[in-house]
Amino acid sequence: MTKTYETLVFSKTGPLGRLELRRPHRLNAVDLRAADELLELAKAIAADPALRMVAITGQGRAFSTGIDLKDLEAGRIEARYFEVWERALRLFETMDKLVLCLIHGYALGGGLQLALAADVRICTPSAQLGLPAVKEGLIPGLGTWRLARYVGQGRAKAMILRGNMIDGIEAQRIGLVDHLVEETNVATAFEDRLADYAKSNSAGCRYAKALVAESFESGFEAFFARYLDQQGRALTAPDFAEAMAAYGGNRAPDWG
Repeated sequence: MTKTYETLVFSKTGPLGRLELRRPHRLNAVDLRAADELLELAKAIAADPALRMVAITGQGRAFSTGIDLKDLEAGRIEARYFEVWERALRLFETMDKLVLCLIHGYALGGGLQLALAADVRICTPSAQLGLPAVKEGLIPGLGTWRLARYVGQGRAKAMILRGNMIDGIEAQRIGLVDHLVEETNVATAFEDRLADYAKSNSAGCRYAKALVAESFESGFEAFFARYLDQQGRALTAPDFAEAMAAYGGNRAPDWG
């Protein structure tokens, strides 16, 4: 993954991949090129066995304001954009990596949809989150499918049908974000959260992610069979042997 992207920056440090949205002059709004690049990069990340965690951030004053409305108004957004974008998000949602994102400034429309496809959302109190697509005559993508899973149908409908924004404090209160970090210490606090989740990022952790992602979609017997299969894989993974050795040695496990 040495390719240079126009709208994204990606780097690797050991098992951690860092993805930064890079259109700060447009509050990281997503044009067609950005959607194409995100899908291409998501495929590469998902296929990289060395990566265990992905951190997603946005340059400048916002995480992302979603679809580029200037390009949309000018007719430069093709209909295929919507499928490309959702395919990219589904990869982050289902890949064998923990995906954490840092929300600051604005996370609107596709920006919030990307955050919803992450496993863990870390947010500043003053951040503004919303799905305003209905005000633009559109549907807020598969935010219609994901949001209710976090906040319930009632709150999801209220946000989607009004297209309003809420701040980070309210987002945490209703379960939309998982951790709040202070504005004055954002970068350090995010690194602390990454380090915290890295401690538990075993193969079992990532298999558990897959099961949780399927929890609303399967009946009991199908889910139970899937669980037994995944637990069997966890028991035979090197990470399980390392966890047991660490327990016996009274030390923290080294996931490599």
